[in-house]
Amino acid sequence: MAATRPGPGGLISVDVPPENLVLVAVVGAALVFAFTNGFQDAANSLATSISTNALGPRVAVLMAAAMNMLGAFLGEGVARTISQNIILPPSGTPGMEVLFAALVGAIGWNVITWYRGMPSSSSHALVGGMIGAALASAGTISGAGITESFVLPMLLSPIVGGLVGYFVMVAILWLFRRANPLRAARKFRMAQSASAAAMALGHGLQDAQKTMGVVVLALVLTGYQHSYTIPMWVVAAAGASMSLGTVTGGWRIMRTLGRRVIQLDSPKGFAAETTAALVLYAAAFIWHVPVSSTHTITSAIVGVGTTRRLSAVRWGVAGDIILIWVLTLPGAAAIAAVSYGLLRVFTLGSP
Repeated sequence: MAATRPGPGGLISVDVPPENLVLVAVVGAALVFAFTNGFQDAANSLATSISTNALGPRVAVLMAAAMNMLGAFLGEGVARTISQNIILPPSGTPGMEVLFAALVGAIGWNVITWYRGMPSSSSHALVGGMIGAALASAGTISGAGITESFVLPMLLSPIVGGLVGYFVMVAILWLFRRANPLRAARKFRMAQSASAAAMALGHGLQDAQKTMGVVVLALVLTGYQHSYTIPMWVVAAAGASMSLGTVTGGWRIMRTLGRRVIQLDSPKGFAAETTAALVLYAAAFIWHVPVSSTHTITSAIVGVGTTRRLSAVRWGVAGDIILIWVLTLPGAAAIAAVSYGLLRVFTLGSP
């Protein structure tokens, strides 16, 4: 493909490899995905603290954005998993088209669920998009890699989050059984500043790396680098894009997580945030696998709520959330597959 630049006799034509243009498009789409990830998942680290009045909305948003950015610089394990263990696209432009369609699928699903005010996993949307685009292109899916790096963590993390949340809340109730309720509530509102920050850090640690993994895979496919090392500019760009999305906020989803699932108070909010942060850290630092911060905090909220009584959880709302979880993977995959088909029609029809 030709571009123009100034020369001695006017504009001259310069050949630009198609891979370069597609690489720019894929990196741009990856950063848009990081932005949608930020506003889709902003509720994960903000909803509990805002709903219990532990933090004001503006302070909470700025804190979460800063911790998201910091978390992006704390690891590479999840990024390597995303770039190597999910799909095996071909090199060059064909592989880049697969990645672009995958990102369109993930972005589309994020926007749809955000508009509906339902918490959805950006991680599952991304992996679903990658699978859908790979299947549409007759590409290779890493069966063993998906099972170990995605399916098992996807199934186990909500279960672990719910169980740990339940036992953390039981421990809090037992330790503070003789405390003055009003005084304890004030202390837990203060403690929520730390637990919300920890949750936001875990979100940045986990979710920014998923964008990094896609960008690094694109760089490898186009031959710009031959290893899966994460360049610093990729880390900074992914973290900044997600932080900007967090500042934009996800107020619709905050209402769902903060008030509609259970009626939270400060001890419950602290227990849920602490549980989610622990699960996110363990998955990133120990096992290097992507888990959903959305699934983790939601299941932790449900686990915490069941310590009061099962009826304290609004199971109708919880059921709607679970339905969205089930639909995320095939929904994002379908959008990605259609996007890949349209992309192929466009590229084959262009001169």
